[in-house]
Amino acid sequence: MKFVTSLLNRRAFVALAAASMLAGAMHSAPASAADVTIPIIVKDTTSFYWQIVLAGARKAGKDLGINVPELGAQAETDVNGQISILENAVAGNPAAVVIAPTEAKALGKPIDEAASKVKVIGIDSSAESKAFTSFLTTDNVQGGRVAADGLAAAIGAANGGKVEGKVALITALPGAGSLEQRAQGFKEQLKAKYPGLELVADKYADGQATTGLNIATDLITANPDLKGIFASNLIMAQGVGQAIAENSLAGKVALIGFDSDEKLIKFLNDGVISGLVVQDPYRMGYDGIKTALAASKGEKVEANVDTGANLVTKDNMKDPKIDELLNPKLK
Repeated sequence: MKFVTSLLNRRAFVALAAASMLAGAMHSAPASAADVTIPIIVKDTTSFYWQIVLAGARKAGKDLGINVPELGAQAETDVNGQISILENAVAGNPAAVVIAPTEAKALGKPIDEAASKVKVIGIDSSAESKAFTSFLTTDNVQGGRVAADGLAAAIGAANGGKVEGKVALITALPGAGSLEQRAQGFKEQLKAKYPGLELVADKYADGQATTGLNIATDLITANPDLKGIFASNLIMAQGVGQAIAENSLAGKVALIGFDSDEKLIKFLNDGVISGLVVQDPYRMGYDGIKTALAASKGEKVEANVDTGANLVTKDNMKDPKIDELLNPKLK
């Protein structure tokens, strides 16, 4: 009986040791790509611009064989909503997180806290944090300069070569890093290169196209000699474009917008919009996920990546490179 008990105990010990070794091997084995999760958090999942970003991230997930949850609030004004989404994403222990911060100051501390647990890759807009492993964005200051050049060219073309008169700037929301940088570049370029252009209004809206429409209408009424407007994001360009169309001012008040969708492209074709500063949101999404995966593996990644900006006009919108930016593949 003692021999049987001893044999059983020995077998149990061997089995237990084997199970322990197997568990250790499983634990130490690297996870397959399919087990890797990298969520992307955008500002507004309903916006065409952010849908392009998500499409790029989705394609990267397929190409790399990883899970890419597509997260974000329903409006860029929902700052608290984005903070909650970030916190919940980090709680799921992902390999890394990609985020486009809605508001620079408010997202600073949440991103610091997230980065203490996981690699954080920033795209599009900055935040008051130094914890990003990498940051991929348009050089928005340069984008503002491009907008100023485009507006000056449109005003000159409509006024016999004279680049002079009153102009206005309309920003969608206060405090958004990318928008503040565009405004900075725009104003710096006006001052440096176009002394004949007078900035008579620098207005903030509330992120709604209707508000942009109302602000532009008021500006046109108050300044009947207004020569041009820079609307620094897609939503504002929609609203301001509508104001110019409704007041039959196409060709009389130049408008430069930022980003593109079907409505803005139609405005461009119809002469309501003089030009669009177009980013590469698809690349932001794709390269954001690709960079996050590399960072999660401990690979060296670039701290800052400029994803580029182009001025689109009616004259160049059919160029292959520009057409690809205006008509990205969403699936």
